[in-house]
Amino acid sequence: MADRPSSRIKFEKPDLALLRREHAVFDMHFHTHYTDGRDAVWIIAARARALGIGVAITDHNDIRGAMEMEHYRDVPCIPGIEITSREGTHILVYFYERRHLKKFYTTFVRPFLGKDLMSSTRLGMEEIIHCAKLFPSVTVFPHPYCVAYTGICNINFDAPRLERLWESVDGVEAINAENIHRWNLRCARLAVDLKKAVTGGSDGHSLYSLGKVVTYAACENTGPAMLDAVKSGVTRVIGKEINLFRKMAAGGAKLNVGAAAYPDRLGKNIRYSYRVLHIKTVLIRQQLQLRLYRRRNKRYPLD
Repeated sequence: MADRPSSRIKFEKPDLALLRREHAVFDMHFHTHYTDGRDAVWIIAARARALGIGVAITDHNDIRGAMEMEHYRDVPCIPGIEITSREGTHILVYFYERRHLKKFYTTFVRPFLGKDLMSSTRLGMEEIIHCAKLFPSVTVFPHPYCVAYTGICNINFDAPRLERLWESVDGVEAINAENIHRWNLRCARLAVDLKKAVTGGSDGHSLYSLGKVVTYAACENTGPAMLDAVKSGVTRVIGKEINLFRKMAAGGAKLNVGAAAYPDRLGKNIRYSYRVLHIKTVLIRQQLQLRLYRRRNKRYPLD
């Protein structure tokens, strides 16, 4: 890495005007009204223009917002998508060109969509990454530590599988404005430990969040240059989480939009909760057995 790991991630409010003097600055994770966001693309583009930053439109299992950003050429942007794998876990895929995003989506994503855009696709995580690598792209695991199974660090993925997946992607989302602080700290530490490239974004579902967490690099102020910076491991991340009230408002919007996906989510939540309960039960049983073993050895020591 070009930078010392401790210098690459900062939990503080970004001074966008200061950052823009010597860096390209992007919010690498934002949603539009085409999925569970509140705002139209033109409104997002206008806000990004006012802030002087670039933006990656990364709607859930949908590319309409990312494709529409092409009309706003004065705003640096990265065409992307946040895909929900068969396991219910998210991955961000960014493309250098919209035509590649469109080809990737129509060939490898749309045929495997669930009943609702917010549902899981029928693609396993490895399949998504393999297909993305057929194009000039960048893959990043967003919010690896977060609630339930949407982050990659969950019990659906055992250690050997996780290790292979980490080797296959380009980066880690170190700070997510809609995540909670202690989980973001774990995400940042994970990125450092794995020596992976870092990105950050608001994961915004309303205009308020845009630019609350940004990725920046000393490169040309274009989407392709920023993606090159990610691949080279020279990006940095700065930002803070939005407050609880804003998170609750964003969560309410997500629930309203994703109502049709409730059966899929409910089933996954039940199965995931059962697995967590099973694992905890096994661990408790093992701990009790170990305690009993130690007590017996104290009472009846071996000669």
